[in-house]
Amino acid sequence: IADFLDHIEKARGNSERSRNTRLAAIRSFFRYVAMSEPEWLLHCQRILAMPSKRFVRRAVIFLDGDEIKALIAAPDQGTWVGRRDYILLLVAIQTGLRASELVGLQCGDVAFGTGAHVRCIGKERKERSTPLRRDTAKVLQKWIGGRRNDADPIFPSIRGDRLSRDALEHLVRKHSLTASQTCRSLVGKRVTPHTLRHSTAMELLHHGVDQSVIALW
Repeated sequence: IADFLDHIEKARGNSERSRNTRLAAIRSFFRYVAMSEPEWLLHCQRILAMPSKRFVRRAVIFLDGDEIKALIAAPDQGTWVGRRDYILLLVAIQTGLRASELVGLQCGDVAFGTGAHVRCIGKERKERSTPLRRDTAKVLQKWIGGRRNDADPIFPSIRGDRLSRDALEHLVRKHSLTASQTCRSLVGKRVTPHTLRHSTAMELLHHGVDQSVIALW
């Protein structure tokens, strides 16, 4: 196992974090073995005692208010794709949904009116409801329009099916590049769907929302 961990770093070029993730999976298996096959307990203990590797945490990247405005204004709303991208970015920044949750949103997942919100299934199959601001709910309601099938994706591809995660990452990069022409602080900044999630948290924090509430959000 030690040789394997050494191999994935030196031969495969994996990072320390990837190495630690694989070691965590191995430990999980050997915790199971220790419980179900006690005769291997000493062997399991040696593996469970293998240390994780220290690594330097990268700084969290997020967008400030001006950068958010520039990004949202980047899509060309004169086209269907541009309108979709505009509303997608608006919802992403206002709700802080993960990339998988965004592309998985269906028309039936949105509740309008008093207490407007979106429902999604997040990590570990947990259902979560996230409130929508009035302006966002109004734009989203107009976008969904007369679509009656609750199973239809809110943000479909041009073929009408669900956007892929790669497509989402591509459109975020594309509009970030466009926005950098008017907002110079975006030049060279790596903007991903997860950056938008961080930006939501920082916006809430800057507006005085308690960290425990942000974590629940």
